[in-house]
Amino acid sequence: MEDLTRRRALSIGALLGLASVASAPSAWSWSSAGSIAGTDTVTDPFQVWDPDADDVAARLLADGSIPAVNRAWDSWVRNQDALPSGMPGYLTDYLTEANQLPSWADPELLAASEKLYKRLNSYLFVSESLGSGILSTVIPRESRAVYWSAGGADMKDRAAKTFTFGYDLHSPTAWHPSGYFVVSANKTRLVHSVVRNLLVTSKHFMETADQPKPISNGDILITFHSVATVAYNNMNKWGIKRSAKEEAANLHAWQVALHLLGVQRQFIPVSWAEAQKQADRMLWPVVSPTAEGISLAKTLLGYIEDATLGLTTGFVNEMVRYLIGDTYADWLGLSHDWVSRALIKVAWPTYVAFREGLSPIVPDGIYLFDQFVRGVAMLFLNNGTSPTQTPIVLPAANRPGA
Repeated sequence: MEDLTRRRALSIGALLGLASVASAPSAWSWSSAGSIAGTDTVTDPFQVWDPDADDVAARLLADGSIPAVNRAWDSWVRNQDALPSGMPGYLTDYLTEANQLPSWADPELLAASEKLYKRLNSYLFVSESLGSGILSTVIPRESRAVYWSAGGADMKDRAAKTFTFGYDLHSPTAWHPSGYFVVSANKTRLVHSVVRNLLVTSKHFMETADQPKPISNGDILITFHSVATVAYNNMNKWGIKRSAKEEAANLHAWQVALHLLGVQRQFIPVSWAEAQKQADRMLWPVVSPTAEGISLAKTLLGYIEDATLGLTTGFVNEMVRYLIGDTYADWLGLSHDWVSRALIKVAWPTYVAFREGLSPIVPDGIYLFDQFVRGVAMLFLNNGTSPTQTPIVLPAANRPGA
């Protein structure tokens, strides 16, 4: 049954342009020859974590510094901001090293990514927040880690914090001194480390765990593919034109982002072609429904329906089906709305072409899609109260009862 589920998942991924049909490998075999490190070794990313950040997180939990650090972080939001006072010295020492771009970061490509995202951010909102957000709920390790962590008990707040990472990366000033992304990435990295330390103390999480601790380099890469590689494929599927430099810039922004999250260079794909190979090996073979994921999906979809100001459950469900496919949507128990399905199938590609200036035809439902895009974007920005930022804070415990 497991093999059948896996084959079906790969087939629907291929149909959507999300994956190519491949057999799940018995052991990790993607070579770092396809990485930005350019070496030719085979190391399993699911057995690699983030020891420096994890040690810092363990000390923060042990000495009870989490509340003080969260207060200090209020003044540390922009790339240009000095590290705040009020933090333990060992955290300041760690951030002094971590809170900077790698030597291999290309300023020209990062600047090009800012221009690209300014043009594409509305499509990325849809692909990454709704499509990838719901897709994450059929990634078992991610679903269970989210559900049993503190964020799983308040998914609206957790989704807002997750979206802040993507929003800041796709900002037209992401890498500028006045931008937010480098700080957001460093905060997110430490959140991951705190969660790693906390979840191993959760009885319910550890009952289903198949790793000694969660959020390995491999798990972060799975999330990257479920967001960035899927969005890349959606841009192709929707006919959105990008130059070779724009595609390189898009990938480079994500390469630097992965570095800032603690992913080693030997695992970061050097090209979109290598990213596709990696996704076929690590993402599509593992998708599967879980009780935790179904619960999270139901909660997230309820928020989206509220945020879009009157859009029906049927329309939202069919947009999800359009983005992630019927197989995954069926796993999550999403209902059908055949009228909305017909509209979306015909009108969404026309809407994209019209907004891109590729077609003079005003599509049916243009106001509906505009409303939908705005609603999804605002949902994840501080629960709809801020047009720019949601504070990222460190948790001090797991989900109540975990």
